[in-house]
Amino acid sequence: KYIATGLKTSKFGIPIKKAFEIYRAAAKFRNIKLSGIHQHIGSQILDGAVYRESMGKIFGLYDRLAKSGIKLNHIDLGGGFGIKYDAEERLDLSGIAAYAGAESKKRGVKIIFEPGRFIIGPAGALIARVQLVKKTAHGSFVVVDAGMNDLIRPAFYDAYHKALPSVRRKGAVKKHDIVGPICESGDFFAKGRKLSPVKAGDIIALLSAGAYGFAMSSNYNGRPRPAEVALRGGRARVIRRRESRAGLLKGTQYEK
Repeated sequence: KYIATGLKTSKFGIPIKKAFEIYRAAAKFRNIKLSGIHQHIGSQILDGAVYRESMGKIFGLYDRLAKSGIKLNHIDLGGGFGIKYDAEERLDLSGIAAYAGAESKKRGVKIIFEPGRFIIGPAGALIARVQLVKKTAHGSFVVVDAGMNDLIRPAFYDAYHKALPSVRRKGAVKKHDIVGPICESGDFFAKGRKLSPVKAGDIIALLSAGAYGFAMSSNYNGRPRPAEVALRGGRARVIRRRESRAGLLKGTQYEK
């Protein structure tokens, strides 16, 4: 419910039934150039039929505008293509491409897609180190040095990110909550996640963090953000330096 944008109850965009009237009204202004239609129906969509249905409506609007004398040069069909965070079925991109290609060719209109998350999401991971395994009467907490300020999606959207420990030890697999060190109950990455035994000092990789990890990060709780490291051809290089506490204070002024 947090990532749906194409619903009637969403704050985004213009209802498609009203769009035709708005295009007609805007076409009367000499200082406005109507060039295209842009849609965005949501994120993490894995059903190609949903895209074909929405594209059909957009192409229908394009045809109606063309008949009224408004010729647009592009249709931006947006993004929102779902990726595999866990065991999801892969989205049939070839079916979407075939439909969009055939319909655009009929009309001679340029098609634009925005597949940013689909490309970069699976390419990134948040690397965290276990600080403590805290056992209570009600469960077990794996406390890591990363926090909700570094990857806010689980706290914000209740989103799933696969947790991959660097060491696989023998022993019973148990459920743990993987949490950060911030004084917030929302500071978690996973709840009830099954893990083999973990110890302080272990590394845990939180996968599929490439799109909305650093991009949505903050200095909440006065926490400097970690470095960004790119891997290419088996070699690692720092592409964004780790922040420091001294750096957070730059630009601030205090009265003597």
